[in-house]
Amino acid sequence: MDKQAFRGIFSALLTAFDAAGEFSEAGQRAMIRAELQAGIRGFYVGGSTGEAFLLSPEEREAVMRVSAEEAKGKATLIAHVGDLSTRAAARYAEKAARFGYDAISSVTPFYYKYTPEQIAGYYRDLAEASGLPVILYYIPALSGVGMDRAAFDGLLSDERILGVKYTGSDYYLFERLRRAYPDKILYNGYDETCLCGLAMGADGAIGSTYNVMGEQFLRLYALVKEGKLDEARALQHTLNDRIAFLLEAGDVKAAVKYVMREKYGVDVGVCRAPGGDAPSQWKERVKAYDF
Repeated sequence: MDKQAFRGIFSALLTAFDAAGEFSEAGQRAMIRAELQAGIRGFYVGGSTGEAFLLSPEEREAVMRVSAEEAKGKATLIAHVGDLSTRAAARYAEKAARFGYDAISSVTPFYYKYTPEQIAGYYRDLAEASGLPVILYYIPALSGVGMDRAAFDGLLSDERILGVKYTGSDYYLFERLRRAYPDKILYNGYDETCLCGLAMGADGAIGSTYNVMGEQFLRLYALVKEGKLDEARALQHTLNDRIAFLLEAGDVKAAVKYVMREKYGVDVGVCRAPGGDAPSQWKERVKAYDF
């Protein structure tokens, strides 16, 4: 396996909807083409940004299929297959393998309080179901599932586990994992602390705002690789100003979808209920904002 293909900046891909709120294949394809043109060469499909848990099983499979058809051979593809049920997640994992994904990923099993052994069993079952490398999706702020060093050790010692999408703020734990597992792929998850993760040794980053700021984050990644940390820090400051503006909309997914339409001419609709569109007062301000 060529691990180099898993390094770099990955867009946590949105899911496109039409005016009726149904999955839009045309919108999904147009969005991927726009991001490829911007230089993105990695997509994380069907995750939190993609509103996975608001989609039906048929829609989740359609998103995976269409995204793979549009980007396969042009970008590295990671399919998020997480579900409350191991059986359901395994079915998505099997589909991802069939559609030609390079790896699968899943949020830690949530809602019910599972033991570390049960969580480890969940990921091993997904690896068995797909035959693809597995990337843990660690996002305790949303999943409610925290993992300590011992829990990570129990998983990362498995060769089928490729690495971690680390959407957490404990960079001491991140550094300890980087130190202990130099051959694993570690992604920074929070866009606003992308530089922190890269400086601590992340192999890349996966983020929501990369859908509309991909070129800038690619530049940030390049600056870190070139050792130009002062320039990287200045760019992260600028990016965080833009992220702060997006957050003012209340839902960053809704904000990014609106910017995608207004600034890039790609209509991906609005977020599915109980979400929705960005507030009208905020949208008025986008017209004069430089992304």
